Amino acid sequence: MSSSKTSTDDFLAAAEYRRSVYTLTNKSTISDARIHEIINTAVKNAPSAFNVQSARAVVLLKEHHEKLWDLGDSLVKKAMPEAAYAGLAPRIQGFKAAYGSVLWFEDHAALDALKSKNPAIQHVVPEWSDHSNGMHQFIAWTALELEGLGANLQHYNFMPEFVDAVRKEWNIPDTWALHSQLVFGTPQHGLERSRERTYLPLEERVKVHGAS
Repeated sequence: MSSSKTSTDDFLAAAEYRRSVYTLTNKSTISDARIHEIINTAVKNAPSAFNVQSARAVVLLKEHHEKLWDLGDSLVKKAMPEAAYAGLAPRIQGFKAAYGSVLWFEDHAALDALKSKNPAIQHVVPEWSDHSNGMHQFIAWTALELEGLGANLQHYNFMPEFVDAVRKEWNIPDTWALHSQLVFGTPQHGLERSRERTYLPLEERVKVHGAS
Protein backbone atom coordinates (compact mmCIF):
# COMPACT_ATOMS: atom_id res chain seq x y z
CA MET A 1 0.00 0.00 0.00
CA SER A 2 1.29 3.46 -0.90
CA SER A 3 2.45 5.69 1.95
CA SER A 4 1.96 8.95 0.03
CA LYS A 5 1.92 12.29 1.80
CA THR A 6 -1.73 12.69 0.84
CA SER A 7 -2.78 9.50 2.61
CA THR A 8 -0.69 10.42 5.67
CA ASP A 9 -2.22 13.88 5.80
CA ASP A 10 -5.69 12.36 5.43
CA PHE A 11 -5.00 10.07 8.38
CA LEU A 12 -3.73 12.93 10.55
CA ALA A 13 -6.67 15.12 9.55
CA ALA A 14 -9.04 12.35 10.62
CA ALA A 15 -7.32 12.18 14.02
CA GLU A 16 -7.64 15.95 14.38
CA TYR A 17 -11.29 15.82 13.32
CA ARG A 18 -12.35 13.39 16.07
CA ARG A 19 -14.18 15.00 18.97
CA SER A 20 -16.58 14.09 21.76
CA VAL A 21 -20.13 14.85 20.62
CA TYR A 22 -22.94 14.49 23.16
CA THR A 23 -26.10 15.77 21.44
CA LEU A 24 -26.86 12.67 19.39
CA THR A 25 -30.00 11.30 17.76
CA ASN A 26 -31.24 7.75 17.22
CA LYS A 27 -30.43 7.95 13.51
CA SER A 28 -27.40 6.65 11.63
CA THR A 29 -25.74 8.04 8.52
CA ILE A 30 -24.64 4.54 7.52
CA SER A 31 -26.08 1.03 7.47
CA ASP A 32 -25.83 -1.38 10.37
CA ALA A 33 -23.71 -3.58 8.11
CA ARG A 34 -21.24 -0.74 7.64
CA ILE A 35 -21.07 -0.16 11.40
CA HIS A 36 -20.33 -3.87 11.84
CA GLU A 37 -17.65 -3.67 9.16
CA ILE A 38 -15.94 -0.74 10.89
CA ILE A 39 -15.84 -2.50 14.26
CA ASN A 40 -14.60 -5.71 12.63
CA THR A 41 -11.80 -3.79 10.92
CA ALA A 42 -10.78 -2.08 14.17
CA VAL A 43 -10.72 -5.37 16.09
CA LYS A 44 -8.83 -7.16 13.33
CA ASN A 45 -6.14 -4.55 12.70
CA ALA A 46 -5.43 -2.70 15.95
CA PRO A 47 -2.11 -3.80 17.48
CA SER A 48 -1.78 -5.84 20.64
CA ALA A 49 1.19 -7.06 22.69
CA PHE A 50 2.62 -10.28 21.27
CA ASN A 51 -0.38 -10.28 18.91
CA VAL A 52 -2.49 -11.57 21.80
CA GLN A 53 -5.66 -10.14 20.20
CA SER A 54 -7.42 -9.80 23.54
CA ALA A 55 -9.83 -6.97 22.62
CA ARG A 56 -13.51 -7.85 22.34
CA ALA A 57 -16.43 -5.71 21.17
CA VAL A 58 -20.19 -5.97 21.52
CA VAL A 59 -22.23 -3.66 19.29
CA LEU A 60 -25.65 -2.68 20.64
CA LEU A 61 -28.06 -0.96 18.26
CA LYS A 62 -31.55 0.47 18.56
CA GLU A 63 -33.55 -1.27 21.32
CA HIS A 64 -30.47 -3.06 22.67
CA HIS A 65 -28.66 0.26 22.97
CA GLU A 66 -31.67 1.79 24.74
CA LYS A 67 -31.79 -1.19 27.11
CA LEU A 68 -28.14 -0.58 28.02
CA TRP A 69 -28.81 2.96 29.16
CA ASP A 70 -32.08 2.07 30.86
CA LEU A 71 -29.98 -0.31 32.96
CA GLY A 72 -27.43 2.42 33.52
CA ASP A 73 -30.08 4.89 34.63
CA SER A 74 -31.71 2.42 37.01
CA LEU A 75 -28.43 1.37 38.59
CA VAL A 76 -27.07 4.90 38.96
CA LYS A 77 -30.34 5.94 40.61
CA LYS A 78 -29.96 3.12 43.14
CA ALA A 79 -26.26 3.64 43.80
CA MET A 80 -25.88 7.42 43.88
CA PRO A 81 -27.13 10.06 46.30
CA GLU A 82 -30.18 11.90 44.99
CA ALA A 83 -28.23 15.05 44.13
CA ALA A 84 -25.57 13.10 42.23
CA TYR A 85 -28.21 11.16 40.31
CA ALA A 86 -29.99 14.39 39.38
CA GLY A 87 -26.79 15.56 37.73
CA LEU A 88 -26.13 12.30 35.89
CA ALA A 89 -29.67 11.44 34.78
CA PRO A 90 -29.84 13.95 31.88
CA ARG A 91 -26.49 12.74 30.57
CA ILE A 92 -27.64 9.12 30.66
CA GLN A 93 -30.83 10.06 28.81
CA GLY A 94 -28.59 11.75 26.25
CA PHE A 95 -26.69 8.49 25.77
CA LYS A 96 -29.97 6.60 25.41
CA ALA A 97 -31.13 9.05 22.73
CA ALA A 98 -28.26 7.97 20.46
CA TYR A 99 -28.31 5.17 17.86
CA GLY A 100 -25.92 2.65 19.35
CA SER A 101 -23.10 1.77 21.72
CA VAL A 102 -19.98 -0.32 21.30
CA LEU A 103 -18.98 -2.10 24.50
CA TRP A 104 -15.21 -2.61 24.62
CA PHE A 105 -13.81 -5.51 26.62
CA GLU A 106 -10.49 -7.25 27.24
CA ASP A 107 -10.50 -11.06 27.45
CA HIS A 108 -8.57 -12.03 30.57
CA ALA A 109 -8.34 -15.63 29.40
CA ALA A 110 -6.17 -14.47 26.50
CA LEU A 111 -4.17 -12.16 28.76
CA ASP A 112 -3.62 -14.90 31.37
CA ALA A 113 -2.36 -17.22 28.64
CA LEU A 114 0.09 -14.53 27.56
CA LYS A 115 1.28 -14.11 31.15
CA SER A 116 1.83 -17.84 31.59
CA LYS A 117 3.94 -18.00 28.44
CA ASN A 118 6.00 -14.97 29.46
CA PRO A 119 6.37 -14.89 33.28
CA ALA A 120 9.03 -12.17 33.18
CA ILE A 121 6.66 -9.62 31.66
CA GLN A 122 3.39 -10.64 33.26
CA HIS A 123 3.35 -7.56 35.53
CA VAL A 124 3.09 -5.22 32.51
CA VAL A 125 0.52 -7.21 30.53
CA PRO A 126 -2.45 -5.30 32.07
CA GLU A 127 -0.87 -2.00 31.06
CA TRP A 128 -0.26 -3.24 27.51
CA SER A 129 -3.85 -4.46 27.42
CA ASP A 130 -5.09 -0.96 28.26
CA HIS A 131 -2.90 0.53 25.53
CA SER A 132 -4.24 -1.88 22.93
CA ASN A 133 -7.88 -1.44 23.92
CA GLY A 134 -7.50 2.32 23.68
CA MET A 135 -6.17 1.98 20.14
CA HIS A 136 -9.16 -0.15 19.18
CA GLN A 137 -11.49 2.51 20.54
CA PHE A 138 -9.66 5.31 18.73
CA ILE A 139 -9.79 3.55 15.35
CA ALA A 140 -13.51 2.83 15.65
CA TRP A 141 -14.36 6.30 16.99
CA THR A 142 -12.43 8.07 14.24
CA ALA A 143 -13.87 5.87 11.50
CA LEU A 144 -17.44 6.43 12.71
CA GLU A 145 -16.90 10.20 12.69
CA LEU A 146 -15.55 10.05 9.14
CA GLU A 147 -18.88 8.46 8.22
CA GLY A 148 -20.76 11.43 9.66
CA LEU A 149 -21.57 10.00 13.08
CA GLY A 150 -20.80 11.69 16.38
CA ALA A 151 -19.55 9.74 19.38
CA ASN A 152 -18.48 10.00 23.00
CA LEU A 153 -16.69 7.53 25.25
CA GLN A 154 -18.14 6.52 28.61
CA HIS A 155 -16.86 4.42 31.53
CA TYR A 156 -19.87 3.29 33.52
CA ASN A 157 -17.94 0.11 34.25
CA PHE A 158 -16.82 1.95 37.41
CA MET A 159 -20.02 0.43 38.83
CA PRO A 160 -19.76 -3.34 39.43
CA GLU A 161 -23.56 -3.56 39.29
CA PHE A 162 -23.52 -2.12 35.76
CA VAL A 163 -20.91 -4.64 34.64
CA ASP A 164 -22.90 -7.50 36.16
CA ALA A 165 -26.12 -6.33 34.49
CA VAL A 166 -24.40 -6.04 31.10
CA ARG A 167 -22.86 -9.47 31.48
CA LYS A 168 -26.22 -11.04 32.32
CA GLU A 169 -28.31 -9.21 29.71
CA TRP A 170 -26.06 -9.96 26.74
CA ASN A 171 -24.54 -13.25 27.89
CA ILE A 172 -20.99 -11.90 28.14
CA PRO A 173 -18.30 -14.47 29.05
CA ASP A 174 -16.98 -14.19 32.59
CA THR A 175 -13.43 -13.65 31.32
CA TRP A 176 -14.35 -10.49 29.39
CA ALA A 177 -13.63 -7.33 31.41
CA LEU A 178 -15.61 -4.24 30.40
CA HIS A 179 -13.42 -1.19 29.68
CA SER A 180 -15.67 1.43 28.08
CA GLN A 181 -18.82 2.27 26.16
CA LEU A 182 -18.56 4.17 22.86
CA VAL A 183 -21.90 5.92 22.29
CA PHE A 184 -22.69 7.05 18.73
CA GLY A 185 -25.42 8.51 16.54
CA THR A 186 -26.13 11.27 14.07
CA PRO A 187 -25.26 14.62 15.71
CA GLN A 188 -28.28 16.74 16.45
CA HIS A 189 -26.44 19.97 15.67
CA GLY A 190 -23.76 18.70 13.28
CA LEU A 191 -20.20 17.69 14.01
CA GLU A 192 -18.79 21.18 13.61
CA ARG A 193 -20.64 22.48 16.68
CA SER A 194 -18.16 20.79 19.01
CA ARG A 195 -14.97 21.22 17.00
CA GLU A 196 -13.23 24.11 18.72
CA ARG A 197 -10.93 23.32 21.61
CA THR A 198 -7.81 24.76 23.19
CA TYR A 199 -4.37 23.15 23.23
CA LEU A 200 -1.49 23.29 25.67
CA PRO A 201 1.80 24.45 24.06
CA LEU A 202 3.31 21.55 22.13
CA GLU A 203 6.86 22.57 23.08
CA GLU A 204 5.92 21.68 26.66
CA ARG A 205 4.56 18.28 25.59
CA VAL A 206 6.88 17.04 22.86
CA LYS A 207 10.68 16.79 23.06
CA VAL A 208 12.89 15.88 20.10
CA HIS A 209 16.57 14.91 20.31
CA GLY A 210 18.92 14.26 17.41
CA ALA A 211 16.93 15.93 14.63
CA SER A 212 18.96 17.38 11.73
